[in-house]
Amino acid sequence: MAVANDFLSSSTLCRYKSYDFRFSFQTSKLDICKVPVIRYGSVQSATIGFSRRKHILQLRPCINSASTVGSASSKSDQDADTVPMPMVLIDQDSDSDATIVQLSFGDRLGALIDTMKALKDLGLDVTKGTVTTEGSVKQTKFFITQLGTGRKVEDPGMLERIRLTIINNLLQYHPESSERLAMGEAFGIKAPQKKLDVDFATHIHVKEEGPKRSLLYIETADRPGLLVEIIKIMADININVESAEIDTEGLVAKDKFHVNYRGAALNSSLSQVLTNCLRYYLRRPETDEDSY
Repeated sequence: MAVANDFLSSSTLCRYKSYDFRFSFQTSKLDICKVPVIRYGSVQSATIGFSRRKHILQLRPCINSASTVGSASSKSDQDADTVPMPMVLIDQDSDSDATIVQLSFGDRLGALIDTMKALKDLGLDVTKGTVTTEGSVKQTKFFITQLGTGRKVEDPGMLERIRLTIINNLLQYHPESSERLAMGEAFGIKAPQKKLDVDFATHIHVKEEGPKRSLLYIETADRPGLLVEIIKIMADININVESAEIDTEGLVAKDKFHVNYRGAALNSSLSQVLTNCLRYYLRRPETDEDSY
């Protein structure tokens, strides 16, 4: 019932104006491979699959909703003019037992069954999910653990694969997102019109958070393999990463790392060394090795 409470909290239901949500629970495991692809706006029902039980989500229009034809036409016009900002957030701080992945793309996301299947193909288990709506933005959260061990994801390479897998699914099922994502340059149907100057887009700050750790904040132009390289640079100078928050907002990566050096916060000299190393790498036009 924990999953049901997450999905059906009163604060969530009151925000949905277009649909009335109903769930039924069965103990059998969902065979995701047999579920048809669900695209935005094409169906009236959706199935959300989790590894431990099956949840069936039925979307029914509210009785007092406005004219369907008129609202659909108005929405279509708005969609044609404005493509929302795609956002993928990987949070390692908020839950001690699971990695939290939050995904939003305006109100265009559907049931995300293909995304959950892709995560399972990576050897991961989606243990819980929540959906909330704030204004016109729908946010979906997945609580992810490693399949078999039940532990949160710690490996930076796997975290980067999770990020790129979700972005790849966005590009596949919402091709219009390619003009707002850095990955759209190479993998989308339409490259972003806006180009970021890496020198101007890159900001690095190190702040002490008590005697035992520091907070490293990095904002820079997004590209594949970015997270892995950042972790590698810190490992090369013996800086330990305790936890991280990986935030992809369109063309920009905004990452926070809780770090320490031999169990202590970084002093000013080491903070400067770290900043210089990261700035050198981030401003290079290309990496020496191929990434994901």
